[in-house]
Amino acid sequence: MQKQVLESSEERTFQYQDFLPSLPVPSLDDSLSKYLDAVKPFLNQEEYQRTENIVKKFKNGIGKELHEKLLERAKTRRNWLEDWWLNVAYLDLRISTQIHCNIGGPGPFIEHCWPPKEGTQIERACIYTWHILKFWHLLRTEKVPVERSLDEVLDMSQFRMLFCTCRIPGVTRDSISHYFKTETEGECPSHLIVLCRGRVFAFDAIHEGSMLTPPEIFRQLTHIQKTCHSEPDGPGVAALTSCERTKWAEVTRMGLTGDPTVRWGDKSYSSIFFSNGTCSAFCDHSPFDAMALISMSHFAEKKILENEGKWKGSDTVRDIPWPEELVFTVDQKIINEIGYAKEFYYKKVSDVQLVSYAFTSFGKTLLRKQKLHPDTFVQLALQLAYYKRHGRPGCCYETAMTRRFYHGRTETVRSCTMEAVEWCKSMLDPSESTYQRLQLMYRAFAKHNKLRRDCESGKGFDRHLLGLLLIAQEQGLPVPELYRDNAFTASGGGGNFVLSTSLTGYTRFSGCALPMVDHGYGFFYSIRDDRILTNCCSWKSCPETDAEVLCRTVFQCFQDMIQLTIAAQL
Repeated sequence: MQKQVLESSEERTFQYQDFLPSLPVPSLDDSLSKYLDAVKPFLNQEEYQRTENIVKKFKNGIGKELHEKLLERAKTRRNWLEDWWLNVAYLDLRISTQIHCNIGGPGPFIEHCWPPKEGTQIERACIYTWHILKFWHLLRTEKVPVERSLDEVLDMSQFRMLFCTCRIPGVTRDSISHYFKTETEGECPSHLIVLCRGRVFAFDAIHEGSMLTPPEIFRQLTHIQKTCHSEPDGPGVAALTSCERTKWAEVTRMGLTGDPTVRWGDKSYSSIFFSNGTCSAFCDHSPFDAMALISMSHFAEKKILENEGKWKGSDTVRDIPWPEELVFTVDQKIINEIGYAKEFYYKKVSDVQLVSYAFTSFGKTLLRKQKLHPDTFVQLALQLAYYKRHGRPGCCYETAMTRRFYHGRTETVRSCTMEAVEWCKSMLDPSESTYQRLQLMYRAFAKHNKLRRDCESGKGFDRHLLGLLLIAQEQGLPVPELYRDNAFTASGGGGNFVLSTSLTGYTRFSGCALPMVDHGYGFFYSIRDDRILTNCCSWKSCPETDAEVLCRTVFQCFQDMIQLTIAAQL
């Protein structure tokens, strides 16, 4: 059946959704064996023995029961994890999601057609917005190409969440409101929301059945800008979206880093244009992962480049309705809460150290020539850099994509393996030979490549262990000892990874998210043919971390690693 559909003449974006395989439940033996392997770098022999006994007891006792219940759950759901993941990873969080969870990233246009230039803000914003609207229209008509990994079709459902989607604060759990529909499914919202100087405006992107052109969007944005610059600032209600979640929910009931009043942190996708014409994306992470955003942004960038950053169509502007201001009724109590939210937000983001650097000595081309997987290369360099800086292994979360399964999102690749640690030690041991270092490095590469493949094919263990814990909670059972064991936290379990990392693709786009823990780093990177771009952040208030020093050390490790492979070939 699937083969027959795959051979149809014109592909539609969502046509394979019904044929995608269900998310598998890994075997309990396999998951626990991988877990023991992953905790080893962080334990001495005695601690490891204790953890091994705890795992054995879990496997033969409560773990076995929980696994059976998980298998039962999976029989009635095409993705047994989906609802749980959305709640546990995102909607149940009470911390400020705008600060801790949202993803952001600059547009790369600064490199080619749109260098910073004062006075270009609206002109560029209307062109970029028009291309994003074209992408929205392609999604509506199911003409966005289906993405694949090698020959395998990937789940496209996250693309539906880019538009007409917003997170709604709740007292104990948030929810997601989602109104996007394809044309065959019916009508869906087509208005744009513009935030400027603490005020909120809306206008429709469709007029009399056709999309507004850049000159028409220009007219609307200019009107909003003139209104805001000639009148007092608005109350800045958007700042409340940077609150701790329960507070934001309560405030509502009562009536990455910049001005919180111009970013609605709960919106699935926002683009921010600065006065000098540079732009950035800012997104709620709950409904989708970064690759959906990057695919859409890459589409817009391609179109902007093709047209040299200009609008080459008609300058005719129709008589369209002016933007409407959305006026919020706020009393003094709400105004005070907005003030507190801004104060908290600015205090928190002022503690962020964020550095963005490009390593330009080489990139993907040379790494492929040396038969080194580019992503694994960066991950191992990061392990070596952390070991050099901190004198110990760094438990690391790397995002792996599970989109070959129905509604698949992510799995955790734990990059800090025993193979990586042994190689790091050899690099710091002057008595080790080049040959021995190289052999250990190849072993570490092979291990990481296998871990990634396993995770992408549904054979990771972190989401499985989470599922078992959530089954126990739903059954009202006590938390099993496995999750209370020090090894679980020390190796990164429960969101305690000191290195939170992700490859943002082989594109010009980059992004960043904040560290998972106070003494950790957020390390995000994109790999191009001739360079590796990195965004690294840490908390200034932590005396032991320094994003700039880690970045510099990673770049030195890039050089050391490539020298190692070249020396071996001489």
